Amino acid sequence: MSQRDRTPNEKKIVSPYKIHVSDERIAAIMAKIETYDWNQLPDAGGWSAGVGIDDLKRLVAYWRDRYDWRKVERRLNQLPNFTTDVEGEHIHFVHIQGNGSKPPILLLHGWPGSFLEFERLLEPLAADGHDVVVPSLPGFAFSNPISGVIGPRRAGELMHTLMVRLFGSSRYIVQGGDWGAHIASWMGYTRPDALLGFHINMVSIFAEDAAPTTPEEKDLIARRAAILDWETGYNHEQETRPQTLGVAMADSPVGAAGWILEKFGQWADLPKRADGSPDIWNKFSEEELITAIMLYVAPLSVVTATWIYHGKRLERSDRFPSGTRVQVPAGVAAFPDPVFLPTPRSLVEKTYNVVHWTDMQKGGHFAALEEPELMLADLRAFVAAVSGD
Repeated sequence: MSQRDRTPNEKKIVSPYKIHVSDERIAAIMAKIETYDWNQLPDAGGWSAGVGIDDLKRLVAYWRDRYDWRKVERRLNQLPNFTTDVEGEHIHFVHIQGNGSKPPILLLHGWPGSFLEFERLLEPLAADGHDVVVPSLPGFAFSNPISGVIGPRRAGELMHTLMVRLFGSSRYIVQGGDWGAHIASWMGYTRPDALLGFHINMVSIFAEDAAPTTPEEKDLIARRAAILDWETGYNHEQETRPQTLGVAMADSPVGAAGWILEKFGQWADLPKRADGSPDIWNKFSEEELITAIMLYVAPLSVVTATWIYHGKRLERSDRFPSGTRVQVPAGVAAFPDPVFLPTPRSLVEKTYNVVHWTDMQKGGHFAALEEPELMLADLRAFVAAVSGD
């Protein structure tokens, strides 16, 4: 069932949405940027101890002098934006209609991403015949405010309810990275009859007893653990003390920018400069990065977007029960994420029914944003595999 097929009563549930951040909110953000005291921020050595100060200064200078949120807002409003209340939670989503000849596709982002990660996939997938739905996860961007802490398992239930509202009993496909992959995996576990399959570019949740056994598996896990020891301080803070972090994030747009920019610099597949720091401008523009940050800062979601980490701990949804095998067909696009190293297929298959696997030659954590053509091609191949085309 598409938007155009709903009854009048159902149409009241889903409402067209126009993105608009108030003049007062924009002015408050810009005032904070203007008055940020860079003298308080000595440089501990490029990117060696966190975000590179010179790159952050370059980004903030563009934000202060050249960035035009209203221009970006007009572009965002060219997309078909909607909102609906799902079990008491306010959910924003983009819905591009296809002709109904292919199954609906749900595209799920992570942190610090947004629905815009998938922008270059929308029209091609709709042209293939899919209805394409891209929500802002609960607490992110315009899916705000939320009633309280929501973990990934609960988020998956909300996403399923959204898809049922839009398409009735039609089975659908989910694609996700980062939290989107975590949520898609839970949806495969809890809603096997609803999904035709799920396609993920990060595998982060396994059955509790799915241990590495082969030399390749053990080597990968050891190398990844060494990297994550340096790279996941943010995760522990957001998982255990998001409220404390939120005090600073809510007060400082530059602080939020530093927190988020570091992840784009460290997690994307980027060339390195002579000093070993990431050449972030090789892949991303200032406009692109500031818009990504503004989708946290402008709609007052920079705090609630971190709650999904806390929710994971409260739900204990970081693993499936021992003995779990998720039978829904799974596809994996193994992009060479420099931090969350791709898990060997042999280990993934201990938990998942893998019917499609691609070892990608380039592209990092933000795969749909970094390499949209590669992501699109792989997702199309997966769709063909699970839908019999």
